[in-house]
Amino acid sequence: MAGTLYMIPVTLGDDIISKALPPDVVTIAQSLDTFIVEDEKTARRFLSAIKHPTPIRELTLLTLNEHTEEKELALLLRPLMDGKNVGLMSDAGCPGIADPGANLAALAHKRNIRVAPLVGPSSILLSLMASGFNGQRFTFLGYLPSEKNARINKLKEIEKTSRQHKETQVFIETPYRNQHMLEDILSSCHAETRLCVASNISLGTESIISKTIVEWKKNPLPDLHKQLSVFLLLA
Repeated sequence: MAGTLYMIPVTLGDDIISKALPPDVVTIAQSLDTFIVEDEKTARRFLSAIKHPTPIRELTLLTLNEHTEEKELALLLRPLMDGKNVGLMSDAGCPGIADPGANLAALAHKRNIRVAPLVGPSSILLSLMASGFNGQRFTFLGYLPSEKNARINKLKEIEKTSRQHKETQVFIETPYRNQHMLEDILSSCHAETRLCVASNISLGTESIISKTIVEWKKNPLPDLHKQLSVFLLLA
């Protein structure tokens, strides 16, 4: 009988484990000795933080990231096919959300392997919850183009879509380009469009600001450089 693939959420930074994760999630993670992870260093830090009873060096950590080829996914499922329960962890909070773990979960379903999602923080959903924007109709776009002109054109396109469908547009940026993203939004979007910027969700430095474009322009801009941020737009 195949094992269970547990989708284990991790903290979004150096926040308090008991505040971010239910006790049952920690207990399940502590019971496993095999994990599929996006980054081994981050995974070890998390496993140490939850005080995993097994020495970290004795745990099996298999890598699944954006460089993992599709043909390698079946190899990652071998422990599960042999009956072992395995934990899947992402660097982004909840695995499978804007994360290569979704491909592994899809293959697990094809192989009749149980996929069990566990409760934990998702910066995308927490930002949407706090924004005051339309939570019944929204689209997560991932990363927008990195080139300035292409990025501005995309912003105008998603603003138009948001206006037509009353749909919240959610997207992220590489932390060192956050400030450029904010400046481009303010320079290219209409005055009445609403923008929420949620940074460092669940951490002590959490900041969630939700205003119209014209209101954003009346106040000093926050410093978003190298801050983990989510952008939400509603025209």
